[in-house]
Amino acid sequence: MTNLPCIEIDAARVEEMITTMAEIGAHSGTGVWRTTYSPEWIEANALFSRWATEAGLATRQDAVGNVWARLDGTEGGKAVVSGSHIDTQCPGGRYDGTLGILAALIAVDTLHKRFGPPKRPVEALSLCEEEGSRFPSAQFWGSRGIVGAIGPEDPDRVIGKDGVSIADAMREVGLDPARAHEAQRDDIAGFLELHIEQGPILEDADLSVAVVDAITGIRHTEIVLEGEANHAGAFPMDLRKDPMMGCAEVITRVVGHAETLGRPAVTTVGRLTVDPNGAAIVPQKVTFTIDARHPNPEEGAKLHAHHDAVLREIAGKRQLKFSQQIMLDHPACPSDPDLVDLLHRSARAQGIEVIQMASGAGHDSQQMARICPMAMIFVRSAGGRSHTPEEFSTIPDICDGIKVLAGALYEACWA
Repeated sequence: MTNLPCIEIDAARVEEMITTMAEIGAHSGTGVWRTTYSPEWIEANALFSRWATEAGLATRQDAVGNVWARLDGTEGGKAVVSGSHIDTQCPGGRYDGTLGILAALIAVDTLHKRFGPPKRPVEALSLCEEEGSRFPSAQFWGSRGIVGAIGPEDPDRVIGKDGVSIADAMREVGLDPARAHEAQRDDIAGFLELHIEQGPILEDADLSVAVVDAITGIRHTEIVLEGEANHAGAFPMDLRKDPMMGCAEVITRVVGHAETLGRPAVTTVGRLTVDPNGAAIVPQKVTFTIDARHPNPEEGAKLHAHHDAVLREIAGKRQLKFSQQIMLDHPACPSDPDLVDLLHRSARAQGIEVIQMASGAGHDSQQMARICPMAMIFVRSAGGRSHTPEEFSTIPDICDGIKVLAGALYEACWA
């Protein structure tokens, strides 16, 4: 176990880099609109590459568009990688994803200038697609490429909101979709991702940084309840087969169950369509979604089983037909215990008090965990805001997060 040094981070440089990168795709005042393979995406990655090259790192773009910035190690071995995604929501803010890329580059550059070349390779990484803002079914495209989770048919099957396939979008920026498999890596020793929290827990605790011990499991299920359409005035309540009433009861029960369980269980009904959608008509059919999340796999399974039981009970009681389809199913992903311990030790060495928590949002780290140990660092989000131009993290909080990251990279690569 290494005695970790205290790391100093240039706050003015951090602020300048965040502000400069945010100008690329600037939107809605403090927001950013930067979708994958767009001109703004190209320009942002070019800036990241220039900064990395100026810092003495060797840069390259892989077969799906991820940009890697590397310092070779004097003793060789597998690389430790840190980074996040450079694409944004439409519009998003200047911190979600981008902060993790800049933090990785700043941490590596700071360590290199102070301690010289690392013993083991270290890389800062700009991932090409996490949000799915342009290509909804391409979420985690960059990290999926790295772990070999892009199939040969996927590029042509993934269609963007503009009707363009991701294969054609790749060709437009000089990438060959037939070579997407070449992005796969098997030489990564560990992955550390710094990210804004996107929630209120750190702010509630009045702390700047958290160590993430798990990334939540996420399941999106589409539910269809079908009954009989009838007149809203002439048809008695006791004879109705009303899917809207069934839907309302399901929503109350499943959301209420998560409230009873308490943190970290969450359940959300976020989309609902009614057919027919008339003011004086008992509907024929109601379609809605359930987003259920839990970072513990066993507890997540219980959550899903409870939802299934509620649906069967209410549909039976109200004489409704029902069907359900799982649209998204990302399993919960625990962080590597050794990396979690390393981040805690780094925080103590920097004199930074941290809490340990689970991530309620999905991240590229979930994909990277398929091929290497991973852990995450969260930085406090003002008001818990994210996926909006209003998201904000202070420079002192950000510097605390980078210090924790840098201390961990020092032990992993320099010590």
